[in-house]
Amino acid sequence: MYKIMLADDEGIVIDSLKYIIEKNFSDSCTVEYANTGRSVIELAEKFKPDIAIMDIQMPGINGIDAMKEIRKTNGSIIFIILTAFDKFNYAKEAINLGVLEYLTKPVNQTVVIQVLRKAMNIIEEERKRRSNDLMIREKLEIVIPIIESDFIYAALSGDDFSREENNFRNLLGIKDEYGMMAVLEFGDSIVEGTLTNPVGVSVKAQSFYPVIRDSLKEAMLCIVGPIMVNKIAVFIPCSRPQLEYDDRISLIEKARKLIRELTKQIDIQFRIGIGSVTTLQRLGDSFKEAINAIRNGKGRVAHVKDLPIGCEYEEDYPVETENALFDKIQKGDLDGTRTEANLFFDWMIEHYPDCMMDIKLKVLEFILFAEQKAFLSGGMKYYFRYRKDYMPTLVQIENYEQLRKWFIEKILEACRNIISKKEEQTSGIISRAKAYIEENYRRDISLDDVSRSVDISPYYFSKLFKEETGENFIEYLTNIRIEKAKKLLLNRDLSIKNICVDTGYSDPNYFSRIFKKQVGVTPTEYRETMI
Repeated sequence: MYKIMLADDEGIVIDSLKYIIEKNFSDSCTVEYANTGRSVIELAEKFKPDIAIMDIQMPGINGIDAMKEIRKTNGSIIFIILTAFDKFNYAKEAINLGVLEYLTKPVNQTVVIQVLRKAMNIIEEERKRRSNDLMIREKLEIVIPIIESDFIYAALSGDDFSREENNFRNLLGIKDEYGMMAVLEFGDSIVEGTLTNPVGVSVKAQSFYPVIRDSLKEAMLCIVGPIMVNKIAVFIPCSRPQLEYDDRISLIEKARKLIRELTKQIDIQFRIGIGSVTTLQRLGDSFKEAINAIRNGKGRVAHVKDLPIGCEYEEDYPVETENALFDKIQKGDLDGTRTEANLFFDWMIEHYPDCMMDIKLKVLEFILFAEQKAFLSGGMKYYFRYRKDYMPTLVQIENYEQLRKWFIEKILEACRNIISKKEEQTSGIISRAKAYIEENYRRDISLDDVSRSVDISPYYFSKLFKEETGENFIEYLTNIRIEKAKKLLLNRDLSIKNICVDTGYSDPNYFSRIFKKQVGVTPTEYRETMI
């Protein structure tokens, strides 16, 4: 249906237009009319027309001014001017108002019909576009919470997050480089600082999760995770590496207000813990701090900075460089490790040039911590006297150049040990898998069989095998079988059927097709060519 408003002070014009519309558009249009500028404006407010056919010269407020008023409350209306005035100034103002057509009286009936059809087509296209937008928005309302949950899981799991970070940034519109984690915890009641019945409440929470999610979104700019027992992890983006005092107080007040409103809507108790600002790669640390804030804080809302525990650093201490260094070591990034280690050493000698012993102690602390990561990752075998020469070496070092060299060497050695162990483990897995295939290619073996033999999930094994061999499992197995078949075909005493069975194929026709696809000729043709 289309709502059409007619505005003209001549009754014959109104009657003629109504007749044309009713004759040519039958029941698809609702028509209303007015004959003064004021009544047109009032009618437009009540009727909310899709199309308005307007005269310019009407009693009281003229058509141009009336259109300006109507446009304020109805931005999508399509104006068509039908007037006896063809003055340039009127036409110019009409163009500025987005008028579809400027028709001068008298006008042919066919022209009126064509212009109305044109207006209706525009309206129809806009309705379709609006419908598509709503459909997309509806789908996003379903998809976005899933993506946000995946983001929270990935950020808290750690290792794989860096690979997907850019994808999450694009999908969720994350612009900031930093952020913090908050944890919303809920229970039936608070007894001695602990929320009761966490498992029971987690079941009920499924029904009121949308309310909590919407309330969190309304209270602050954030990404909301799924329910994890009786907790919901929340990511709050931040543009700076540290939260200013006033901003922290403001965030705490928002959290307190949020809890008050949620308690009114849902008959359970809430607490919120907030961690410190970190890079996106270290959100797991902020999450742990948020949990710690709930456990050790006072009141319903606690920020980790308000707790009497934790570590504070002196002003200008390069926390980010320190964190980045150990992240690079853990990931086996040699170039990144070297860069961050040099940056930290530069900071030490720049700020404390006369504190050689303190710098030596810091160097030793970093080396020991890096080696601990290597030990824990399985990259090194621990011996009690592994570091017997460390203290003598440090004592003998006389200048910063020697100290830097020793520091970088030891840090890179820990990083290399992590890399070599990962490569060794991967190489060992693939070698065992290849040996299993070599021994069992005659049987109907599957990817699941091989992954089970090396005790790795099929999905992970499939990716690992492709990365290491350049082939997927089926391609590798097929190549093994065809190579074995080529050798067996050199023996004329063996039938094609027997060779087929000996290489793991039960159907000779299928074997022949696979052989030809791989080699370019059938098994028979290959035998004739080679013998």
